[in-house]
Amino acid sequence: MDRRSFSHLAALAPAFAASSPRSGAALVTHADGPHLSAYIEGLAKTDDVSTVWLADPSGSTEAAVRKGIGAKLAGVYKTPRDLFAAHQPAIALVTMEAAEAPPAISAALDAGCHVMAEKPACVRAADFEPLEAKARALNLNLMLAFANRIDPVMMEARRIVHSGALGKMYGMEMHIIADQTRLTRPQYHETWIAKKARAGGGHLIWLGIHWLDLAMYITGSSIVETAGFSGNVGGQPIDTEDSAAVALRFDNGTFGTLTSGYYLDRGKQLFIKVWGSHGWLEIRHATKDPLVWYSSKDAKPEEKHYSGPATPGGYTEWVRHVVRAALGKEKPILTGQESLRALRTVFSAYTAAGTGRTTRVS
Repeated sequence: MDRRSFSHLAALAPAFAASSPRSGAALVTHADGPHLSAYIEGLAKTDDVSTVWLADPSGSTEAAVRKGIGAKLAGVYKTPRDLFAAHQPAIALVTMEAAEAPPAISAALDAGCHVMAEKPACVRAADFEPLEAKARALNLNLMLAFANRIDPVMMEARRIVHSGALGKMYGMEMHIIADQTRLTRPQYHETWIAKKARAGGGHLIWLGIHWLDLAMYITGSSIVETAGFSGNVGGQPIDTEDSAAVALRFDNGTFGTLTSGYYLDRGKQLFIKVWGSHGWLEIRHATKDPLVWYSSKDAKPEEKHYSGPATPGGYTEWVRHVVRAALGKEKPILTGQESLRALRTVFSAYTAAGTGRTTRVS
């Protein structure tokens, strides 16, 4: 993240709380912990982290963690509770399969740690609700891994919308499409991600949730109703959906749509468009022209093109941000309530698809 982006992030709100007296980070994971290599790299490159303690019930990740962060690894524990009984880290990074994550998050909160958890971190919204309530009561950060929020392009899109340049919001169209190829591999069929009871769902809760969160982040409006469909259109032997099409209603009156699926042979296609009474904005994520917008309010209305940093923030910058937020050096860009709202939206969409009825987001 360059200086301009860092200043933008720091200026999102007044100065945060005083620095925490705690230091260091806990990494709570297991075999096949999602995005584990990215979190190892993030911890290794974050200067604010000098000490890391690892908790891994599977006992299979120590070598990779030690190789990735070297002398920063100060201890290895069998369970999260063993780790937190011995140390008081400023933050815990929890990257576990969805069904196993809630107890680990709860243990970290009980120990007074801020928490960043890899999404979805639960298989039902009801499993995350008491964690959010506990974090709020203890004045602790609880964030899901919505790293796209610190992408300079997304931050600029939010700034444009919140500036009023587009006027009243009318509608939104989004798609987040990944490769179907991964679903054809027998080894994938055996992973927890391919099993609904362990993952909570498929593409929508694993990838689509990012775009649902960004829809609310960019517009500043919450999704209040969903309708749509989800299912396995590719026919692979998995019991999670590979496709979802969701209609959305926001609390500001905006309507939107999201297509979320595994359709490609390789790569991703990522797109967000917002229309308003005075213009439009289009995000072509991870392309050479990632953000284009138009406002009829301009003295000379014409398309404008983003000229800032083209590289997404990524997980290393995300780890740096959540650590600094835990230490009181930055205001967290995401709250527990917002994390819970994204989960509730996903599970509302699943209910809508299963019942064939429009469903309110509770």
